[in-house]
Amino acid sequence: MRSDPVPDFVPDEQLLVRARHAPEAFEPLVRRHSVALHGYLVRRAPLAADDLLGEVWLQAYARRRTYDAGRGPARAWLFGVARNVLARHWERAAREPSGMTPSADADPWQAVDRRLDAAAVGPELRRRIAALPAVERELLLLVAWEQLSPAEAAAVVGVPPGTARSRLHRARTRLRDGLSDLRSLKGELA
Repeated sequence: MRSDPVPDFVPDEQLLVRARHAPEAFEPLVRRHSVALHGYLVRRAPLAADDLLGEVWLQAYARRRTYDAGRGPARAWLFGVARNVLARHWERAAREPSGMTPSADADPWQAVDRRLDAAAVGPELRRRIAALPAVERELLLLVAWEQLSPAEAAAVVGVPPGTARSRLHRARTRLRDGLSDLRSLKGELA
């Protein structure tokens, strides 16, 4: 027998705690966060995003008892689960025989090129983003694409919020300086 539905105004953190003993409390989390998590996965592994989203929810449900509100918001915890599922996906894809690896999922940065408005800047910006240290790149993309706060992104990658803000600033500065250099060069060539 199913208990009463969970009201929409219950915060995510409370839902995760309730879901430890009342599985129906997990359902609102799926409704609230599926679109954002799917977008995160589509931008990184477009061919496998639907399957990966299912895996994210299976893993999150299985690990709901491990959620610790003291380590950050529930949304950041869910993106952390998604990040781990994605990492395992890429590890499996890398182990596949070369003919079997889906190319669109093997290189998550192809999606960056398709979304840039200025096609001439795309390859250089892609190179610069790919050249960022992994944690800086992930923080930048979590904040820019997934619209997580720097504190939420910090919880996803497992660094203190102050460190995340510093690394995010450094990543943005590198990209901004690189784009300024590129614009200057284009102006000289014109």
